[in-house]
Amino acid sequence: MAGPRGRNPGITPEILLRAYSIGLFPMAESADDPEIFWVEPELRGVLPLDGFHVSKSLAKTIRRRPFDIRFNSNFDAVIAACAEQTSGRPSTWINKTIRSLYSTLNHIGHAHSVEAWEGDRLVGGLYGVSLGSAFFGESMFSRRTDASKICLVYLVERLKQRGFTLLDTQFTTEHLKTFGAVDVPKDDYARMLEKAMESPNLSFSDG
Repeated sequence: MAGPRGRNPGITPEILLRAYSIGLFPMAESADDPEIFWVEPELRGVLPLDGFHVSKSLAKTIRRRPFDIRFNSNFDAVIAACAEQTSGRPSTWINKTIRSLYSTLNHIGHAHSVEAWEGDRLVGGLYGVSLGSAFFGESMFSRRTDASKICLVYLVERLKQRGFTLLDTQFTTEHLKTFGAVDVPKDDYARMLEKAMESPNLSFSDG
């Protein structure tokens, strides 16, 4: 169960990174609510990088290369798509304040997107925050079958290649559990996070 830790309309990118480093992340009540509140779940979703599972059917799809997968080529478009209201997602917690903050984090090298493209059309993606040797997944969207799943596979592959040790999913869902996501008690998560924060900031982007 997530618990708010107080509202802070004056949040800055520096405060946001500090919050991640101690186990907090921000949400808004709705896209129209300008305020943000801090969340610290009693059970934290974590996707163990050494226990990541890809189904045979998804692996077969990936081998067909249905999408052009890109990293950080249009971060703002990804977060905008994640914030869209759809028939399957009538409301969203991503407000204008969050979009602005994470866009700034992207510009300073701490927020990243993985994107699925069909020609010049963005059809799926995800974004999150890197700090130390941790990656904090925030949200994903899909406009084509398996687009966001394939982005997740490419994300995990990159995190492994770059030496990351923690992939935080905030919460677990049935969708994420099929990849191996687990619920971790807050105290156990705090120890995992502390270890990841001892690392220098690892590079996610090329260049």
